[in-house]
Amino acid sequence: MHGKLKPVPRRNSGHIRFTSNVLRSLGVANDVACFFCAYLLTVVVYDLTIGYYYDARLHSTGAIIMCINYFLIRISRDGYTVFRGQGEDVGGSAIADFLLASALTSLVIFQLEMMREFSRGFALYFIGFSMIALFVSRIVFRKLIWNLMEKGVVGQRVALYASGKATIDKVLELLEIQRLPHLRIIGYADDRSRTKTDVEDLPYLGGFEALLDLARAGDLDQVILALPEIKQDRLAYIAETLSAASIDICVLPTEALELKAGYRINFLGSIPVFTIWQQPVRDVDGILKEIMDRGIALIAVFLLSPLLLLTALAIRLESKGPILFRQKRFGFNNNEISVLKFRSMYVDRQDVSGAARTRKDDPRVTRVGRIIRRTSIDELPQLFNVLRGDMSLVGPRPHATMMRVGDKYYFDAVRGYTARHRVKPGITGLAQIRGLRGEIATTDRARKRVEYDIYYIENWSPLLDLRIMIETLFKLVWDKNAY
Repeated sequence: MHGKLKPVPRRNSGHIRFTSNVLRSLGVANDVACFFCAYLLTVVVYDLTIGYYYDARLHSTGAIIMCINYFLIRISRDGYTVFRGQGEDVGGSAIADFLLASALTSLVIFQLEMMREFSRGFALYFIGFSMIALFVSRIVFRKLIWNLMEKGVVGQRVALYASGKATIDKVLELLEIQRLPHLRIIGYADDRSRTKTDVEDLPYLGGFEALLDLARAGDLDQVILALPEIKQDRLAYIAETLSAASIDICVLPTEALELKAGYRINFLGSIPVFTIWQQPVRDVDGILKEIMDRGIALIAVFLLSPLLLLTALAIRLESKGPILFRQKRFGFNNNEISVLKFRSMYVDRQDVSGAARTRKDDPRVTRVGRIIRRTSIDELPQLFNVLRGDMSLVGPRPHATMMRVGDKYYFDAVRGYTARHRVKPGITGLAQIRGLRGEIATTDRARKRVEYDIYYIENWSPLLDLRIMIETLFKLVWDKNAY
């Protein structure tokens, strides 16, 4: 792992170097050059192909306004921060921003009733050449930046000031995940001599004094302090002493080393905070999901009403007891809800608490019950739970409050179990279409189901819901885990 974060030799302090912050300015200059070349090419090609008269001053003004709109959009979205050499932006977001700028400019021209004075051919040429230039230039730009980074002209020489091998390994792992080629780790420092041979492929620079010497000599651009148990007065001394040299000093919080990689850093005003969990479906997304749920559920009840009536009749004719089975289960925010199902067991044998798992060839299940459980028809009354607002069409399946895995309750057997209740439970879910439907007899399968539930919550989208609903229909035919 450490081999990808290549150490670099010390360079002459007189060598002209730039930090990665210069890439933002180069990115802006790159786009300016793209538009300038696109305009010149448009003038030449237009004259060679169409050749009609056009007001050059008016068209150049329109192009400038369009470019200004583009840069305002791009900068407001912090679009140039991606210029770090990772290669993720090959023009897609830039082209989208340019098309938005073009649409806004066209709308202004239309409102001013000047559309007739502009050549459509000229405009189409300019827009087309600009998009091509934005796309191609980013490929070339990325290659150029990589070369400048390899030569040491652009980049940051970074030293880690950490406590022990475990901390250093964790910092290197986090940096590796981020894919930041502009960083060059020149080594690590630790005041404890026993760590000299702890880390392979990463030079030991010495203690704090060695860091200070490197900074003063101009051989260091940034120090990352990763000292989880450091005292405040020691941290203040390190920061004050290193600040005398012209380098960047960063503190890697303990939380960044201990928490999972999915946390976010947000701001409450100007106060930075670690967001470990965040309400997943909120605001417009929440409204959209509610509309989808209730709209599709209402249509489904109408279309499936003959099947619902036939199932109710079959249950009534086979055995005595109510048609519907009601069970208390965990709902949104761990609140109890009453979940509806078609009754599939004999009344005197069913378990309302959910403590007893349903097994294959369970004698408690009726003949009609086996059919409706196998085809999931027994779950259809939950459409009324959706209409009532207790459930969603798609989400983590609601579990009975006393449901067990092995000799433990579900919520005790699986760590982080309650996090799956941050959204409404669903009639179907991601875990169900991934083969985790039916009996969950082992803790490993229970944990895997919860992992799928958490993944769904953190990656929710309307398209994901539609995909799960479609896959559920196919799974009903081939799933062997339902009984």
